[in-house]
Amino acid sequence: MRIIGGDWGGRRFPVSTAAGLRPTADRNRETLFNWLQPTLSGARVLDLFAGTGALGLEALSRGASCATFVERSRPVAAALQALVERLEATSRARVVTMDARRFLRSDPVAFDLVFLDPPFASDWLDAVLTGLAEGGWLADTAQVYVETRAGHAPTLDPGAWACQRQKTAGDVWFGLLQRAE
Repeated sequence: MRIIGGDWGGRRFPVSTAAGLRPTADRNRETLFNWLQPTLSGARVLDLFAGTGALGLEALSRGASCATFVERSRPVAAALQALVERLEATSRARVVTMDARRFLRSDPVAFDLVFLDPPFASDWLDAVLTGLAEGGWLADTAQVYVETRAGHAPTLDPGAWACQRQKTAGDVWFGLLQRAE
């Protein structure tokens, strides 16, 4: 894995080899962070289904104030914690070893930016989006990045969500959502 830009830009890190772990491709991250650049400075970030933490770490590298990484696999979360320590980012990053759906049932904290990249084989996307919106996890102008298999974009209630940007790259669909006003 490579951090593309910001303070840690160009640095490469080993990636865990856990089954189903699928880091966001560099080109997709570059597109996403071009979209996000105007709103990253000082953002509070939640990286649900964190895996390698590539999205949250890229956000921290580019100016986000803090990031919470939620990962249910103990070995993957331990590797992510070790990476956070290696980057000397423990004051700005917190790794939580917990299932993302269970995490959303805990006491909410409003985030400015949420990265939502659940396992492709799951059908959790719509339920997690509802949990974020209704559970108090999103600041008023929060953005939610969603990544899923092409052809499996979330079903968006136009009264609840607006898709600001979207793209398909290979077998991946990704989009930037915001709650509808």
